[in-house]
Amino acid sequence: MALFHILLVAILQGLTEFLPVSSSGHLILLSQITPLPDQGLAIDVAAHVGTLAAVVIYFWQDVRVALLGLPRMLTGRIDTPGARLAFLLIIATLPVIVLGLIFKLTGLADALRSIAVIGWTMIGFGLVLWWSDRKGSQTKTAQDWSINEAWKLGLWQAVALIPGTSRSGITITGARMAGYTRHDAAKLAMLMSIPTIIASGALLSIDVAQQADWQTAKDSAFAAVFSFAAALIALSLMMRLLRSVSFTPYVIYRVILGLILLVIAYS
Repeated sequence: MALFHILLVAILQGLTEFLPVSSSGHLILLSQITPLPDQGLAIDVAAHVGTLAAVVIYFWQDVRVALLGLPRMLTGRIDTPGARLAFLLIIATLPVIVLGLIFKLTGLADALRSIAVIGWTMIGFGLVLWWSDRKGSQTKTAQDWSINEAWKLGLWQAVALIPGTSRSGITITGARMAGYTRHDAAKLAMLMSIPTIIASGALLSIDVAQQADWQTAKDSAFAAVFSFAAALIALSLMMRLLRSVSFTPYVIYRVILGLILLVIAYS
């Protein structure tokens, strides 16, 4: 791959992974509406590794608490904040793992990769995000997260397997509907992304390992570094702005892009 192509994919992935605008939708569009070829699984995995590192570093205090509580949780003792957080994150990740395997085995993952699908989901789920953000209360914080709500948010997250939905966007939507503040809804969505990215990356790595070579390794390293930098910048700005700005700017962007895509798809 050309260095420019790698940088474009990495930066696009990094900037859109945690914003509620769908990173997968943007990457699919890159290969469908430009002359650039699909970046391939190796670059996909590398870009996800970069974004994973970014979210882990940004939320390191919470991640550290969950990691320290993981051994206790594995022994069946969910009696500390760390063990409880680790348990809730696992519960919230199960739906997307199960549905993701179904999508992969049935071919739905490839069948839904179209400009029309992305256009409709950009608009539809963007408007749902706007509605939930306008109507959602501002009472709950991340400390109020329960097993029941972890399971429900996990189901919301699984919907993001449809291209153009946005994993962070649909999870934030579910959290806002459940009554979480904007900042804490986004925080839960970001924490939920960690085991989800690990699971999806592990699944993709099985295929990547069979076609790895030195050039692919170098390209992947570049992709990981640049997606990390872009993701950390985007994540930091969004979390800071959410204390004073709503999700409406992201919704406007989604609707405009969705309309453009529908014109392209049906013309």
